[in-house]
Amino acid sequence: MLRRRQIPDQTDPGHCPLCSRRLQRSYGPHRGKVLDKVQPPADADRQQAGAGGVLGEEYVVRSKPDGYTIYVGQGSGHDVVMPHLQKMPFNPLKDITPVARLSIHSIVICVSGKSPINSMKDLIAYANKGNKITAAVSTAAGSVDLVMRAISKRANIPITTVPFAGGAESTTALAGGHLTIGGGHPSEVMPHLKAGRFKAIGVALDKRDPVIPKVPTLKEQGIDVATWGSVKGVAVPNGTPPEIIEYIASTLKKISEDPAYKKAMASIYQPIDYLNTKDWTAFLQREYKDYGDLIKELDIKI
Repeated sequence: MLRRRQIPDQTDPGHCPLCSRRLQRSYGPHRGKVLDKVQPPADADRQQAGAGGVLGEEYVVRSKPDGYTIYVGQGSGHDVVMPHLQKMPFNPLKDITPVARLSIHSIVICVSGKSPINSMKDLIAYANKGNKITAAVSTAAGSVDLVMRAISKRANIPITTVPFAGGAESTTALAGGHLTIGGGHPSEVMPHLKAGRFKAIGVALDKRDPVIPKVPTLKEQGIDVATWGSVKGVAVPNGTPPEIIEYIASTLKKISEDPAYKKAMASIYQPIDYLNTKDWTAFLQREYKDYGDLIKELDIKI
């Protein structure tokens, strides 16, 4: 019986830890018998975070492939963006094995609740009048920064991005009225939207985010920008037996259909968008290429 699992995730606090904690709480009722001879490690149930997800994923890369250490947060940014910009301590496409996708966490473009801007059309008109556009982004060369730079290039308006030390700081700066626009994942911006401190003017996905279905995509507003935001994929160490991978993937599918888990994920504004192992592996390759192409187009270097 698989009783417990280590689930390393991304930086804490953040949206990947929120996702992995909901996953841990829902895992128990869906466990089944598999490889009874395997015993859990003494430090099971531990979460390993740090360095924007790099340390957590590297921990899994170096772990024993027995099914007791899984990674939540594959495809969320550091492993599909950073390899195009700098040397990584592991190869995210070769040194770890994809299992399934749980969710896609969009990037929402926001302005202050007091701003005269109500749409991307308004933003472009505002910039074309000679007004300076500053954008709060969570980190330099991160997923939000890429979106803002892509908007700048494809809408042909100057945008100066201002990096902060994470999503919490960048959203706080925007709420304080210090910048024109900002971006963040729904779990970061929804409290501000509900309180009226922010207005959402666009979503940088290829389709509307079910968490905020009334907000149009950037493409719907004539700006050819769509990225994958922060994807919540699950992975295991290379060498993990196929039957364990299948067991974890099928268990995750059951969890994704569980009403309690759906409610828990809805409470943190993360839509469930499950993919099986084959489809998730193909999607990860596409996501990696898409980000690489965008970074090359924008000529981003760090």
